[in-house]
Amino acid sequence: MRYRKLGKNGPEISVIGFGSWAIGGGGWASAWGNQDDELSEESVRVALYNGINFFDTAAVYGLGHSEEVIGKALKGERDKVVLATKCGLVWDENKNISKNGTYDSILREAEASLRRLGTDYIDLYQMHWPDTDSNAPAEETMRAMDKLVQDGKVRYVGVSNYNVSLLEASLSVRHVDSLQPPYSILRPAVEKEILPFCLEKGIGVVAYSPLTSGLLSGNYTYDTKFSDDDWRSRNAAHTGEGLRKNVDRVEKLKVIASRYGMTMPQLAIAYDLAHPALTSALVGVRKPSHILSVLPAIDVTLDDATLAEIRNIAVD
Repeated sequence: MRYRKLGKNGPEISVIGFGSWAIGGGGWASAWGNQDDELSEESVRVALYNGINFFDTAAVYGLGHSEEVIGKALKGERDKVVLATKCGLVWDENKNISKNGTYDSILREAEASLRRLGTDYIDLYQMHWPDTDSNAPAEETMRAMDKLVQDGKVRYVGVSNYNVSLLEASLSVRHVDSLQPPYSILRPAVEKEILPFCLEKGIGVVAYSPLTSGLLSGNYTYDTKFSDDDWRSRNAAHTGEGLRKNVDRVEKLKVIASRYGMTMPQLAIAYDLAHPALTSALVGVRKPSHILSVLPAIDVTLDDATLAEIRNIAVD
């Protein structure tokens, strides 16, 4: 395994991170179907054995269940890992989810996550989405995050899905250790402004959805269909003409992957890791093979000509 420092102040984390949305099962992760907790715990053990030390979850994944599973699986290994979770998405008794970045809510959510994770500190605490429901400013959220750091309950502070303007507002309160944006060959928008900004400010970047929710798995065809309860059935990139274009792009990308002796998912991970702003790429895990199959990507270096070729295919 390879490791990179998370921003200018953060810990060393594995360049492949363990993404645990799907292992929450049910709840907010219902698009992925139910999940066997024993299989999830085995996946954690396999990841640890192969040098992965960065585990990323969120309170809302399975409405708390993912945190519980991760906490149980990492029991006895806590000092060996960098454990990340997220706040800012809350739910009521009817499982209705809303965004809340207010000071008091962030402090309450942290206490709940600590209990579910079975730990007395969180290595990296991240605001999951910008607050557009309670309308708490980013500065208020950061003040709460800073309070948690001062109290010793959180070591490092991050945000997810923030733009440059929100990052600047957050930085006016305290340093932001990491950003977690969607980033892939097929979703390269952050390359234009956000990644250079993070590189300049010493903000680590953890990319999520490097396979673009399966599009870069290499397994989709023009005829791929998703069930009605799967969010991808309503997503333009995964249906209709959008799906056709992406399947065509992936077929061209497979030629490059073959040139390097890689699978399509391995190429997708190698592409993300080639950007100098990137610290780690999160791989969504439901079973051990999801981790094992992408590990060869860490040993691949894509040259500038290949990266340009990939970018040209992505926008074709």
